Amino acid sequence: MRCFYSIICFFITGILLLASGCQKQTETSKEFNVERAVSEADITQPNKPDDLSKEDMPRPKIKFEKELLDLGQIGPGAQTTGEFKFTNIGDDTLEIKNISQCCGVVTQLDKNTYEPGESGVLKIEYNSTAQLGVIRRQPIVESNDPVQPNAALIVKVEVVEKVTCEPDRLKLFLDEENASCPKLKIDSIDGQIFSIVGFKSTADCITADFDPSVQAAQFVLDLKVDMEKLADNTKGQINIMLSHPECKVASVLFDVLPKFELKPSMMIVFRAKPNEPITRQITVLNNYKEAFEIESIVSKENTIKLLNQSKISDGYSLDIEITPPPDNGKPRFTDTLSIKIKNGETLTIPCNGYYVQTN
Repeated sequence: MRCFYSIICFFITGILLLASGCQKQTETSKEFNVERAVSEADITQPNKPDDLSKEDMPRPKIKFEKELLDLGQIGPGAQTTGEFKFTNIGDDTLEIKNISQCCGVVTQLDKNTYEPGESGVLKIEYNSTAQLGVIRRQPIVESNDPVQPNAALIVKVEVVEKVTCEPDRLKLFLDEENASCPKLKIDSIDGQIFSIVGFKSTADCITADFDPSVQAAQFVLDLKVDMEKLADNTKGQINIMLSHPECKVASVLFDVLPKFELKPSMMIVFRAKPNEPITRQITVLNNYKEAFEIESIVSKENTIKLLNQSKISDGYSLDIEITPPPDNGKPRFTDTLSIKIKNGETLTIPCNGYYVQTN
């Protein structure tokens, strides 16, 4: 009996010890899970006072009062100025890194860094050319503004005539005295007086006498033509430099009716085949209806030869034959036909031929 009670006590003690161990393990497990949860929270959700989001970080911000600068009307060759005002409305230092260059636009900044709330001025100077009409230029302001790192501005100006020339184009002739050049009238549209301070023409074919000390709202120039120089320069331009405040240069184009004219002025052959001749016709005319003779006709690459030459009114008609050379893997061939006028100039006609493409 005594032994029986001993066994019962041992069994009950074992159960109590087992329950106590399980309870301690459960409590230890709970403590471990709590510590791990706290540790993971510290890792995944930091809450440090010096760790700010991007939206909260200080940053500069450039703001222009206007993004379009209209400089109004200006004459060719004249200069005008304007400005863009801006402010750093951000909360960090603004740095202007670069301002892109635009044709005719010169920019100037007093400095490149601006503190929060500080304003600045971008100065603009525009120098016009002879091109008339509305001109738009777009300088780009590069800065450390993260939202608008490349701010595009617009400079607008209208170039209009302030001084006119009459005629505005000269048609000249080699068979007439002084090339039949008319007088040139120069007028100030706005009535402002000016002086002629310079005169220059292509190859100095045309000259004029002027007194730079004389001021007026209108000038009439007698133009003098060098006929020999003009014969070698059948197209050109006259530039007249002025002291007018809104027009520094007045330009006049000139054309000369050449003595000789070739029709066509260029020969083009399509779908050419090597060694298969092609015929063409060329006319050589004298625009001044003067009699002349052709001294020689030469092909530079020997692909062109004369078949027949006949006299027509004011010139000659030429029948020629073009024989494309072997292509040698090339897509085209070229040649130049030279026509020498007896006791005169040499006329040239370029020839371009394009072979048939075979697959």
